[in-house]
Amino acid sequence: MIERQNGTDEEVLICLTTFPDAEKASQIGTVWVESQLAACLNFLPGAESIYRWEGKIESSSEVLAIVKTTRGRLPELEASLQELHPYELPEFLILSPEGGSAEYLKWVRGETTLDKSPS
Repeated sequence: MIERQNGTDEEVLICLTTFPDAEKASQIGTVWVESQLAACLNFLPGAESIYRWEGKIESSSEVLAIVKTTRGRLPELEASLQELHPYELPEFLILSPEGGSAEYLKWVRGETTLDKSPS
């Protein structure tokens, strides 16, 4: 059954960020899951990025991470990203799905709730 989201601290969000390589993505992703800042991350290696940085056109191979979390955990997740990420200005985009599978959304909420032990 599809559940519509409501915009509270329990709202499930999708965050996008990129990493320079799979090792760094896995290292930071593991920290986030262990600390319950994220329920799950998906890594898509082989992303090619082209961008302007400090007045020059740059390109690099990166790993795109799709991060599932909740609105209530977002401030801590962003602070951790700023602390742990090797980039001076890491990508951090937030997507708010209209809804999703009720059971999956419940699982994400459960995995990012601190008042229980992780499953």
